Amino acid sequence: MQLSREVMLEKFSDMAKNTLLETLQIELVDFGDDFLILKMPVTSKVHQPDGVLHGGATVALAETTGSFAAELLLDTKQFFVRGIEISANHVKSVRTGNVFAKATFIHKGRTTQLFEIKVTDDSDNLISLCKLTTISLPRTK
Repeated sequence: MQLSREVMLEKFSDMAKNTLLETLQIELVDFGDDFLILKMPVTSKVHQPDGVLHGGATVALAETTGSFAAELLLDTKQFFVRGIEISANHVKSVRTGNVFAKATFIHKGRTTQLFEIKVTDDSDNLISLCKLTTISLPRTK
């Protein structure tokens, strides 16, 4: 079942409070049945010392995007999601503007999910190509 934009924005906003997402100013941009897009501003907060986007900030954005997409599949009262592996190939640097991470499913399993996450800049140039594996685990009482 597709959630409304308002419900998704509220869910994401609640999840982001007092977390790395808030610190990095990561925002929900768009979503659909098979994708999710988040945005992060490229400012000095996420720069390497030489003034370009830090790869670790890029990976944090990518993992957040894939993990939130995986959560949309689950009954979060019974299960929670954890990233178990992420890889990133950084192909271009960026100094200013925004970066966008678009997660699309490669595999939607009951226990594991596999995502391709493309991180692009404001001009839709590929900045990084990431792959994330998540696992869905039962909540214990």
